[in-house]
Amino acid sequence: MPDTPQLLLFIAAGWLLNLTPGPDVLFIVSSALRHGVRAGLVAALGITAGCFVHIFAAALGISALLATSATAFTVLKWVGALYLLYVGLQLVFSKPSSAMHSIAAHAITTGVTSQKSVFFKGFWTNVLNPKVALFFLAFVPQFIAPDAPHKTLSFVLLGVLFNLNALPINFAYAALGGWAARRLSLVQRGMHWLERVAGVMFIGFGLKLAMTDNPAP
Repeated sequence: MPDTPQLLLFIAAGWLLNLTPGPDVLFIVSSALRHGVRAGLVAALGITAGCFVHIFAAALGISALLATSATAFTVLKWVGALYLLYVGLQLVFSKPSSAMHSIAAHAITTGVTSQKSVFFKGFWTNVLNPKVALFFLAFVPQFIAPDAPHKTLSFVLLGVLFNLNALPINFAYAALGGWAARRLSLVQRGMHWLERVAGVMFIGFGLKLAMTDNPAP
């Protein structure tokens, strides 16, 4: 596990990422708008369950890749760095109104019939999104020291921490979904600046990952 400052940075970055509107937030808010707060909470749980699949799959994958060769490490490092830079630039240059308008439009057109279907729709939407797997592979390893004795265990623990930290924010989005959609002009301004801050952080993470030295053989 990383030291205390690194761990706090990891937690803060995770919260900031989860505060930034994206597909998961869109699904949680739209579910809450159409079927009440409980449906939004169930949607958040389904998304969380889907993230656990990615965490354990990525932990096995990253362990195998790092154990294979220095070349595999280098390829993973640069793919991850480029992906984080791409995400960061997208957030920095995003249009002010795109995120919340998408949530409102999606809420009008999306329909679900039961709490069970809400849960599994959130679950499968997350599991089948390759960007989630790529995010965990790019983001989590940079908080694991190259000489850490149990890299796979550290990856799983950090992934679980990231996932559990997202729950309060996702629950809050479910509770405030109706309020946010009815007050788009106010929420959009705050979300736009939040996206920019998150974008700058992700560009920094991408640059940090790109400059990471390969572990000694």
